[in-house]
Amino acid sequence: MQCFFLKNSFVSALAMRAKSQTKNLMSRPRLIALLLALVTLLAYWPVAYCGFVNYDDIDYVTGNRVVQKGLTWEGFRWALTYGNIGHWHPLTWISHMLDCQLYGLSPSGHHLTNILFHTAAVVLLFLVLWRMTGFMWRSAFVAAVFAIHPLRVESVAWVAERKDVLSACFFMLTLGAYVRFVEKSKAQSQKFKVYYGLTLLFFALGLLSKNMLVTTPFVLLLLDYWPLGRFSNFTPQVLRRLVAEKIPLFVLAIGSCVATALVPEQVTAGKLAFGLRMENAVVSYVTYLWQMIHPSGLACVYPNPTNYLPFGQVAGALGLLLAISGAVFVLRKARPWLIVGWLWYLGMMTPVIGIVQISYYAHADRYTYLPQIGLYFAMTWTAANLCARWRHRRLAQAIATASAVLVLAGCLVLTENQLRYWHDSESLFRHTLAVTKDNHVAHLNLGTAFQDEGRLNEALAEYRASAQLAPGYSVVHKNLGSVLDALGRPKEALAEYRLALQFEPNLPALHDGIGIVFVEQGRFDEGMSEFSSAARLDPAYPWPYFQMGKALLQQGRDAEAIGKFREALRINPDNFQILAFFAHVLAADEKPGVRDGQTALVYAARANDLSDGTQPFVLDALGMACAEVGHFDDAREVTQKAIDLAKAAKMKDLEPMQQRLELYRNHQPWRESFLSTNLPPKDLPKK
Repeated sequence: MQCFFLKNSFVSALAMRAKSQTKNLMSRPRLIALLLALVTLLAYWPVAYCGFVNYDDIDYVTGNRVVQKGLTWEGFRWALTYGNIGHWHPLTWISHMLDCQLYGLSPSGHHLTNILFHTAAVVLLFLVLWRMTGFMWRSAFVAAVFAIHPLRVESVAWVAERKDVLSACFFMLTLGAYVRFVEKSKAQSQKFKVYYGLTLLFFALGLLSKNMLVTTPFVLLLLDYWPLGRFSNFTPQVLRRLVAEKIPLFVLAIGSCVATALVPEQVTAGKLAFGLRMENAVVSYVTYLWQMIHPSGLACVYPNPTNYLPFGQVAGALGLLLAISGAVFVLRKARPWLIVGWLWYLGMMTPVIGIVQISYYAHADRYTYLPQIGLYFAMTWTAANLCARWRHRRLAQAIATASAVLVLAGCLVLTENQLRYWHDSESLFRHTLAVTKDNHVAHLNLGTAFQDEGRLNEALAEYRASAQLAPGYSVVHKNLGSVLDALGRPKEALAEYRLALQFEPNLPALHDGIGIVFVEQGRFDEGMSEFSSAARLDPAYPWPYFQMGKALLQQGRDAEAIGKFREALRINPDNFQILAFFAHVLAADEKPGVRDGQTALVYAARANDLSDGTQPFVLDALGMACAEVGHFDDAREVTQKAIDLAKAAKMKDLEPMQQRLELYRNHQPWRESFLSTNLPPKDLPKK
């Protein structure tokens, strides 16, 4: 009896120990997932303090009035039909609208959303790999490299690349649902239908975020080969069944391709010859491999080649690709992860490798976001397999662990360094020019950053450099015209605008710029004609009406000017520049019949909200409106803040604001005539 109790106690102890070990084993992945999330959040937290940049962020958020309205029915309809940016990704648009609903135009919130999506993608990648392979630490290492490799910075730190991180989350969910579908199919559980439905749903949502996911059905076939082992009893019938199983996924992918093909083509001028595109594609595949191993000199724009590449460079790249492809094919049975990882990389890169030209640059860091995952797990599994076969197992494990730590530490240091360049447009494009050659896009965007800060001579130099590299680029000549006009050189400005018209005659901003120059030269009728042409070319463009209003003010026709300003606001009611100037006129016009203090106060307050209280000219207009309705204490407070901000920004000519402040202290409103040149800066929007 005693032996029985002892034996029973021993069995119970073993059972409890096994249960405890199982519990610890199950809790460990949760801890790893949490650690991955914390490391990713901490690594990218500096992004939350970055601003928007003047490259694509304007189109996606800061200059997009539909997105800025937040979640609206108009926005939903627009997101489903808009494709003028060269992509069809309605879910990405809706995510930006939600950000504007939550954060307005505060860049921190928009950046935080990107960080959270990337963090979610990292955790999901770990869980999916672990579920497929059963190897927890290998999966964790792959996810960690994916999380903090410097090539990920562009996708996370750039608000306009929301489509990368959002589509990645749905891609990982698609893989996860598919793995569960395979498991339930093998177990002959009816739940396999639910997981197949989820696979289709997540894939559709991913395509609505970024159509680069069209290769996902092929990725699932690769996973069928390894690690899911669905090709173990390979026959033609098995292959047909696995392909047929994915027909609905292929249908969704084809639908996405058709939708994308229907959007306007963005690359017209600067189109590369097909032969040059093929050469660039071959070399880009190898360039991405090198950047993965040696991630230095990363930039947001790598200019397209202007001539055919050296034969040796192309032949060498092609030879390397063929050699790797041959090696992984030979090793496909012994090390199946090699061919799966390599084909994952080659296949997922196909939509953006440049054979079909979708951009003005040779390659881009962000294109590696999902494709390089295949390389990460191929290399990780190979290294782990070699260590496992080494006779000195403990030494091999120690070396592998130390190597993994060094790799991750190196990635983290390089990523933190790369994040610094995304703080603002000037930092980004100064760095880009430092690490690339003959980059007309970087010169253009750096010039725009200078012009936005009022550094006109520096902007002029950058625009000149850009025009020298790309003389047929209309936007460069448009911006040259704008900055030359602001520098008081109207004849040169007019010449640049007319040169730009030769390349893009239907661009409203060009007619607007010419109209401004004509009005400044006293050619009022010709100027109004150009403004009218701009308005006809794009009825949704508010600036022609704004410029008509300013021209009418200079003619002393203030009442007519009010109507033009109202039309500009009807088109774009949330433009803080138009709101602030209109409030200025309504609050300070010397003609009593024009003034409307209450409306001016509403418009100025709205402009201040939209600009987050950071713009001196908006606060100045708010001060005028407060004084017009008798709120002189408020007028003094906001005008003093405007002066302080202007001083901090090293703005010149603060005397008018000082004069207004003195009037408000004496309980007197500000009055002015617009017949003179006393108008705010005449720069055009940089679109």
